[in-house]
Amino acid sequence: MLTVAAMLAVIVAAAPSAAPKTFSRDVWPILKTRCVNCHQAGEIAPMAFTSYKQTRPWAAAIREAVLSRKMPPWHAAPNAAHAFRNDRSLSNAEIQTIAAWAESGAPEGDPLPAYTPPPRQQGWVLGSPDKVVGIPGFPVPKTGPLPYSFLIVPLHFEHDTWVRAAEFRIEHRAVIHHINAFIRSPGSSFLAGFPIGPIFVPTVAERGKTREGERLFDRRQLLLGYEPGYFPMPWLEDGAKLIPAGSDLVFEMHYNPNGTEVTDHSELALYFAKAPPAERVVAIDTLRDLDLQIPPRDRDYHSKATMTLARPARLLSIQPHMHFRGKSMAIRAIYPDGTQSELLNVPKYDFLWQTTYVLKQPLELPAGTVLESVAGYDNSPDNPFNPDPNDTVKWGDQTFNEMHIAFLELVIEAKGDPDSLFQSQPKMIGTQTSGKH
Repeated sequence: MLTVAAMLAVIVAAAPSAAPKTFSRDVWPILKTRCVNCHQAGEIAPMAFTSYKQTRPWAAAIREAVLSRKMPPWHAAPNAAHAFRNDRSLSNAEIQTIAAWAESGAPEGDPLPAYTPPPRQQGWVLGSPDKVVGIPGFPVPKTGPLPYSFLIVPLHFEHDTWVRAAEFRIEHRAVIHHINAFIRSPGSSFLAGFPIGPIFVPTVAERGKTREGERLFDRRQLLLGYEPGYFPMPWLEDGAKLIPAGSDLVFEMHYNPNGTEVTDHSELALYFAKAPPAERVVAIDTLRDLDLQIPPRDRDYHSKATMTLARPARLLSIQPHMHFRGKSMAIRAIYPDGTQSELLNVPKYDFLWQTTYVLKQPLELPAGTVLESVAGYDNSPDNPFNPDPNDTVKWGDQTFNEMHIAFLELVIEAKGDPDSLFQSQPKMIGTQTSGKH
């Protein structure tokens, strides 16, 4: 008679091994959820993963990319205190599934039809827009650098207009450092006197001119920015950004030539709210260190920026922005009672993929909350992207200069005053008071 141990040994020996992972059953559901937004024809990724035939040759590279967490691109530290609506990161189980599939020869399993992405209305991710504003052909030469260039476009809105979403459609991603779309209210000093229609290049001082006593949001407000890694999404279910009647749209464009001469015709789509919203979304770019000064060959320089909220608000999103020496950024809230909360930690910042981290649930920030950003830089020869490790690096427009900005989107009541968010008037880039125009 067999002992119990011997019987168990026989059962284990006879049990079939775990079924190998297949593309159709195990891997495709992960790719469809996490990857095909970028890995499809016409999108930012260099190859499509919408069928087994397309994906199979890349199996080994996919395995390496997910094990190293280079892909999908998501640079926030794991196990963050707050969940993000646009989190692309893979779970450990998903990573192991993909790795096991690649290691077993990347079998297909039961054939699936090739995936057809949902049709895009007029080519836009968010659907058919209410208004499209285009850049009338920016000539990008083979070599640079190029200065910041601007374009003023009147919107001709006769009434205050609430915008629930906006979307950039970029023609030549490879040559764009960023495009910002600003709202310029009637009577604003922002680029006052410059021509409407043609593209122009003002000096930093001209960009910063303001009137004495002029409020920040009366001068300009950021509607939407594009940087590598951008993906469109509406702001809130019942929240929108306000474009006052009579406002202009101002494009701030920065191109990085890459050896190929092109002409860029990027566009911006606006999606109007059907009714005035309950909440207003405002973009803040004042959590930054304009006095940045990174010593030569310093591999671990840290810059700190703070701002204090004078009134309550809710935090919707954070986007760290630095240039090629940037290596990390952490943002935290210090509440009036002294408690602290880490809002975002990006331990490995990637200039080539600048994510806006959108909170799944906007976070309540009481009046008196201090928002603090700490940015880390590597100005050493060990940084392979470093333009010049022997340079003392200061704030500047070009990628051989540096920046430290934590772009924030805050939510207030629809009739609230966004300028009342600031406990003190923020220091602005190149600002000088010019009196009356």
